[in-house]
Amino acid sequence: MFALIAHTGRASESMRAKNGSARNKAKKRLFHATKGFVGGRRRLLRSAKETLVRAGLFAFRDRRVKKREFRRLFIIRLTAAAEMRGLRYSRLIHGLRLAKIGLDRKSLSELAIHDPETFDAIIAKVRTENDKHDAEVLARQKAKTA
Repeated sequence: MFALIAHTGRASESMRAKNGSARNKAKKRLFHATKGFVGGRRRLLRSAKETLVRAGLFAFRDRRVKKREFRRLFIIRLTAAAEMRGLRYSRLIHGLRLAKIGLDRKSLSELAIHDPETFDAIIAKVRTENDKHDAEVLARQKAKTA
C-alpha cells in the first residue's frame, strides 16, 4: 500500500484547507453573540444557532409589541387625565382633530403629567371646538327634520 501511495505521489501532497479560517471566524462571531446564554445554548454550535434565530424572532416581534404597549399606556393616561377634567377620551381625541392640534398621545400624556396648566388650556380649546361641532350637527339635524 505504501508503494502505491509513493508511486502516485499523494503522500507528499498535503490536504489544503478550504474554508477553515472563515468557518472559525463565523463560529467565533456566533458564540460571541450568545454571550449571557446558559449552558449548551452558549457552548454548543447547533443549540447556539437555534437560540440566536429564536432570539432574533422574539426581538423582531417584541419591538412591535413594545410600540403597542406604550400606546396603550398613553391612552390610559390620557383617559384618566381627561376624565379628571370632565371629558371622555373619545371626545378629547375628536376635539383635538377639530381644533387641528397635531400633538400625539405620547406628548399629550407627558403634558398631562408634567405640565397640567398647558393640558388644561388644550382641554379648554377642545371643549370649545366640540361645542361648536355639536351646535353644527344639531342645526343640520333640525334642518333635515324641518
